[in-house]
Amino acid sequence: MKTEKEEIDKLIASALTEEEATYYHKLDEQNIFEMFGGLFQGKLKWITIMTVVVQFIMFGFAIYFGFRFFNTTDLTELIQFGAGTSLLMMAVGMLKMYHWLEITKNATIREMKRLELQVSILAGRLKTKGE
Repeated sequence: MKTEKEEIDKLIASALTEEEATYYHKLDEQNIFEMFGGLFQGKLKWITIMTVVVQFIMFGFAIYFGFRFFNTTDLTELIQFGAGTSLLMMAVGMLKMYHWLEITKNATIREMKRLELQVSILAGRLKTKGE
């Protein structure tokens, strides 16, 4: 399967002009670090920055509550710190899920742009052959 994809990419790259080929390869698959870095670009980067900061703060409080949970003997404090740790860790998990959904959305948009580029190039080639 990988060789078929590589062959198709080579065929597409050979049919493109140099400018189109550089743009096409810019839209290629990314590794996980490039995907996460992509969250810090565009119009919604401020939301990503805010959620990452909030995640670190909540994780810090969860660690603090966890230590307090294991170092207390009072039942009321035990319940409070246990519930606080659980709720904060669930909130951190929810924010992580939000980031994964954004990464998936960006990957889908990138693939749609690759497809749009291929269709527009094909339409341009068909138009020039028809003339």
